[in-house]
Amino acid sequence: MTILVFVGSLLLAMAMGIPIAFSLLASGVALMWHLDLFDAQILAQNVIGGADSFPLLAVPFFMLAGEIMNAGGLSKRIVGFALALVGHVKGGLGYVTIMAGCLLSALSGSAVADAAALTALLLPMMVSAGHDKARAGGLIAATGVIGPVIPPSIGLVIFGVAANVSISKLFLAAIVPGLLIGGALWLTWAWLVRREKIVPPPRKAPAEVFGAFRKALWALMLPVIILVGLRMGVFTPTEAAVVAATYALFVSTVVYRELHWKDLYAVFVSAAKTSAIVMFLIAAAMVSAWLITVADLPSKVVGLLEPVMDNKILLMLAIMVLVMIVGTAMDMTPTILILTPVLMPIVKAAGIDPVYFGVLFIINNSIGLVTPPVGTVLNVVAGVGKMKMDDVTRGVVPFMLAEFAVMFLMVLFPSLVTGPARFFHG
Repeated sequence: MTILVFVGSLLLAMAMGIPIAFSLLASGVALMWHLDLFDAQILAQNVIGGADSFPLLAVPFFMLAGEIMNAGGLSKRIVGFALALVGHVKGGLGYVTIMAGCLLSALSGSAVADAAALTALLLPMMVSAGHDKARAGGLIAATGVIGPVIPPSIGLVIFGVAANVSISKLFLAAIVPGLLIGGALWLTWAWLVRREKIVPPPRKAPAEVFGAFRKALWALMLPVIILVGLRMGVFTPTEAAVVAATYALFVSTVVYRELHWKDLYAVFVSAAKTSAIVMFLIAAAMVSAWLITVADLPSKVVGLLEPVMDNKILLMLAIMVLVMIVGTAMDMTPTILILTPVLMPIVKAAGIDPVYFGVLFIINNSIGLVTPPVGTVLNVVAGVGKMKMDDVTRGVVPFMLAEFAVMFLMVLFPSLVTGPARFFHG
């Protein structure tokens, strides 16, 4: 009955068109009434305490870094370098999209920001070259999904806080899985364009490639600084976010000089608005998280999963399918905040590595950003690229299936995640 009250009130509020954050508060209040625990003071304390977290400071700073990079020319130079490197091969603009997406993922950590930048920069070029617009838009949307996987990742920060798991370990463990997803997109694109009659542009001269690399060098240094700093223990993930924002601001205003001081206000306001939405979601979700613990919902879910608790692979398969279903109807952040307090006790009881689970959980939620009907990234690509939502959805299907295939491969072979994680973290 407790599970029914929580899930039913949440779904009812969402069906009524109430925003997710307020729906979470409504489901929390409903659960409080059901448990005879309603107290406005406890409600307020949990909301305030939910956002009062030092690690969560990484979220607004990474978002600010992403806004600055898009406005300051860092994203444009990353795309230019990828274009000079692989733009000449058959279907080269698709490979440029994937390569640039992986590089941008190591800068911003936001699927929406990466997808918007790639759509604005590369979609017109791909259409002009003769590629099918739906397929090109689908590839860009699927590439944007890598954003929350390759560190720095806002999704991993939120999961780390909600699950009390080391964010540094999550960051380092997610590097190889993110690149594997990029590799899967690369192979899928190669298969799809093998029969196209498009004539690629001529190969760039070595001097031009070097020139593009030199222009992008300042942007390329940022992920190196962040990952080396985390690996060496120079700074925490929260401090890394501050470093990223400060570095991006310096490069955009002093080195590239594309971001003028008069434009900073708009950039900061945009980052503040997005951060406020995410932080309010987190604060509202903490009410539900506290009540989930009080109502002992995890033990009830453990009872439902008892038949597969002894088999880690079957349990992970069941959890991943559950998250896939939820991801079709709910955005990434609320899914993380709602499911993490429910699933983590199950994961720990089954003896599954929390870091391994966290990486797969975030990958699954990231792919959920391109699964219809909600698909936030699909809406971004459709809006920026002036496309029909149906066309983007049709174009993303083969790439989305490839990403799910990689995720389930990691479920069957956990060493694909745990092995590199041990190597990077030492």
